[in-house]
Amino acid sequence: MKKIARIIICLLLGGILVGCDVIEDRSEKIRDLDFTVVAPRDIPEELMKEIDVKKGNVFKITYSEGDSLYICVGYGKQSTGGYSVMVEDLYLTKNAIYIDTELLAPAPGEIVANAVSYPYVCIKLEYIDKTVVFD
Repeated sequence: MKKIARIIICLLLGGILVGCDVIEDRSEKIRDLDFTVVAPRDIPEELMKEIDVKKGNVFKITYSEGDSLYICVGYGKQSTGGYSVMVEDLYLTKNAIYIDTELLAPAPGEIVANAVSYPYVCIKLEYIDKTVVFD
């Protein structure tokens, strides 16, 4: 009976170890993606309406139109002008598109508008039927 239990345990452990080799990293970068930063005047009207509604808070939007995919990231209401958003990374993996952005504050001593601003970036790339993951 003990011998049968040992065999079963060995088979189970062997199956677990073999299973570990099959697991793949689905977030491994396949390639960087080319994109264009879209000026507000060139953003599709429907998408611009959604940005206007959400711009007071942090937002992350994806929007597709024809053969284009738009990804927009906003950082909400800021007390002054001079802020910008930089795309740090945009790449494709087996299962998703990953995007990483950063809010850049005005440099110390930089002259900025003394008015509320709503910094965001909207980028356009070729349409890819994948989930977008915001880092």
